[in-house]
Amino acid sequence: KGALNIPVIASLNGIRPGGWTDHARRCEAAGADAIELNLYHLATDPTVDGDRIEADMLETVRIVIGSVRLPVAVKLSPFHTAPAQFALAVEKAGAAGVVLFNRFYQPDFDIEELEAQSQLKLSEPGELLLRLRWLAILSPHLRGSLAATGGVHGVGDVVKAILAGAHAVQLVSVLLKHGPRFLASLLAGLQQWMTEHGYESVDEFRGAMNLGRCPDPAAFERA
Repeated sequence: KGALNIPVIASLNGIRPGGWTDHARRCEAAGADAIELNLYHLATDPTVDGDRIEADMLETVRIVIGSVRLPVAVKLSPFHTAPAQFALAVEKAGAAGVVLFNRFYQPDFDIEELEAQSQLKLSEPGELLLRLRWLAILSPHLRGSLAATGGVHGVGDVVKAILAGAHAVQLVSVLLKHGPRFLASLLAGLQQWMTEHGYESVDEFRGAMNLGRCPDPAAFERA
């Protein structure tokens, strides 16, 4: 934090109420400008129902938010029965923003050693489609900020996320592939696209393709 002039957002992983409160306070004391709380729970116990799991998650959100004076964004998994309802519940619990979506390790099998091996591969542009759908669905209903993460690899992806309603996009895989200087290329490309389409600010086209404003809302609901 002492070496940078840009905001620093601390990332916490939370499943259920517990020690996250102390970690959140430590991040705040270290100078974090905000906290991203990753809600992730792989529900392998068949005796625990979804309502219980989500209730624990929401309690975790409330406890973390109540323990710091920083804005807290909540990073969600796409694997909720009703993602829109849960995102609204997260906002009602005090979250300043929602990030869509978490990416997870996936187990693969070594068929010679008969071992399970966890793998996390870099994202691909095709993964953005799931984010676009839910950004567009949530955008008309949430008052806080929305961020897209997963599948943003080019200028067109940035534009699409903003059209769907995103206030920010998060980059990881593309920066690991091309280095931090790629940020400048993305920003220049975004500015060029805006100029070509007659936009002076991002706010002018943010959410223009969300569920409430797009010409064909059924495209987001068709499964």
